[in-house]
Parts: sequence; C-alpha cells; structure tokens
Amino acid sequence: MKEGKWMAWSLLLALSLIWGSSFILIKKGLVGLSPGEVGALRILAASLFLFPFALAQIKKIRLGEWKYLVSVGLLGSLFPSFLFAIAQTRLSSAVTGILNTLTPLFTLLVAQTAYHHRYGKGVTIGILTGFAGSVVLILAGSGATFQLNAYAFFVVLATFFYALNLNIIKNHLQRLSSLSITSVSLLVAGPLAAVYLVVFTDYSQKIIVTDGMLPASAYIVLLGVLGTAIALILFNRLVQLTDPVFTSSVTYIIPLIAVLWGLLDGEKLYVIHFVGMAAILVGVFIVNRTSRSKSKDQ
Repeated sequence: MKEGKWMAWSLLLALSLIWGSSFILIKKGLVGLSPGEVGALRILAASLFLFPFALAQIKKIRLGEWKYLVSVGLLGSLFPSFLFAIAQTRLSSAVTGILNTLTPLFTLLVAQTAYHHRYGKGVTIGILTGFAGSVVLILAGSGATFQLNAYAFFVVLATFFYALNLNIIKNHLQRLSSLSITSVSLLVAGPLAAVYLVVFTDYSQKIIVTDGMLPASAYIVLLGVLGTAIALILFNRLVQLTDPVFTSSVTYIIPLIAVLWGLLDGEKLYVIHFVGMAAILVGVFIVNRTSRSKSKDQ
C-alpha cells in the first residue's frame, strides 16, 4: 500500500512537470504552425510513436471496450489538442495553464451526475469557488481591466472533455493496462489527425518552403511524444492506482510550471490573474479535501 502511494505521488509529480511544460511548447509551435496543424501534428506524432505497441495490444481489447477507447481517443487526446492550440492564439501559456485547473472540478461534477455520487456542501462550495476563479480569468484583460476573452472557453471545454475521459477510464477500462488504453486510443485518433493534416491544411507544402516551420514542427513532435504519448501512459496508470479526483489534482502543480515557463519567456501576469488562479486552486483544494473525507467516512 505504501509502495503504491509513493508510485502515485511520483507519477503525479512527473506528469505535472511534463504537462506544465506543454503550454510553452504549444506557444513555440504556433510561431510557425496554425492551431489546426499544431493539434493534428501533436496527435499524429504520439500515435506513430505508440503504433508498434498498439498493434501488440489490440488483441487484448474486448468488443464492448472499443466504444470507450474511441471516446478516450477523442475526448482525452484529439479534441483537447485542437482546443488548447486555438486558445493559445489569444491566451498566454501561463493563463492557459491556470485555466487547466478546472479539470478536477469538472471531474467531480461528472462523477456525481453521470455516476450517481451525492453532492456535499463542501463540494458545492469548492466548485462554485473554482468557477468564480475561472470567470475572473475569462474576463481578465491587461493590467487591472476587465474584458471578455472568449478564447478562454476553448480551455474550459477541453477541461470538461478531460473530466469525461477520466471518468470513462476509471469506470469502464480498469481491466486494461495504461499502455493498452493509451496506445489503442491514439491508434483511433491518429488517422483522424493525419486526414486533417493532409486534406484540410497545406502543411506538407509549407514545411518545405516556409521559414520557421521545421523548428515549430520539432516542438510539436516533442510535445506529441513526451506530452501526449508518454504522459498519457503515466496518466492512465495513475487513474488506475488512485481515484479520478486525486488524478486530476495534477492540475495543482501544472499552473506553477506553466507560469514559470511563461515568465521565463517574457509573458506578463497581473494581480487579476493571480486572484483568478488562487480562487480556482482554493476551489480544487476544497473539493479534494471534502471528497476524500467523505470516502474515508464511508
């Protein structure tokens, strides 16, 4: 039990470092690529990296599990990759990382509504506090001004997809290994990303003649291999070792890494951003503490 706890915390910290660095890689990729190209290339790179493993894992999949693996491929990988890339055309990598902390709140909402858990007063307070923080960030302009930044909603939608993905894995795919879940779900998402990249963009033509395309592509391939393929194996293993709420707590540390990278890259954060981040983190803390106390009582 103790060994499993250390394993869970080690995976949590490793994922925080990897995913906390993903937002700056997206930012670097967007220097030469469109948001669609960033999202598609990221998933395609991850899918190709794990392709040999997927072929070995397919035989382990039962017929009834395929629908869940398709959902995991779409909700946990493909859709968020596009949404985060679109969002970062108008949001800093630091603010995007902060908004990502909504994942635990949505995770608990899905768990309680779709899987019939009961609400507690503390959970409700935590969720409302977190959403208040997200509203502050959505309305955060430069300095002390408020202005609607609709691009923040792309991140909000991505975190909701992550929450659905977490609950699907925990409730329907516990039998499978993290390698099976990750490689096969990316085997589903990879061809869709490839079709988009080839048919709906001129990526193959631009990469030959356009300055900045090669380094930008290199950043996104690195993101796909490290931040998607390898990280998802670690993430899915963490889901199986613990509960969805603990797993989604990786978002406690992600914004700290994302903010650090953003500041090193010359991004500016104002008081209003820290107010929003603090509210979200307080909300996540309340939700986690309340849900764990409840599980211990039961």
